[in-house]
Amino acid sequence: MKIVGVSACTVGIAHTYMAQQKLEDAAKATGDEVKIETQGTIGVENELTAQDIADADIVILAIDIKIANEERFAGKKVVKVSTETAIKAPNKLIAKLHEIAEK
Repeated sequence: MKIVGVSACTVGIAHTYMAQQKLEDAAKATGDEVKIETQGTIGVENELTAQDIADADIVILAIDIKIANEERFAGKKVVKVSTETAIKAPNKLIAKLHEIAEK
């Protein structure tokens, strides 16, 4: 499965990058392709391309704030959670994404 997403916390430092790492590690452990964009204090990193989004089976938004360009995910299956959820239960979250993508 191809997963793309965005992580962004209120401060834009630690939780943004912790959520990204946890999601990437959990997805890779299940054999999924994953790319997580971060929107932090230093701006957008690992930016998702239009092709990344088009090819994705599902989008995960691990966000605690409003993000830039959320409209680009229109028409995709999108799951929104807090960065805390992504950090504390990434494996359960990836399993949930599989369930939703298969519907």
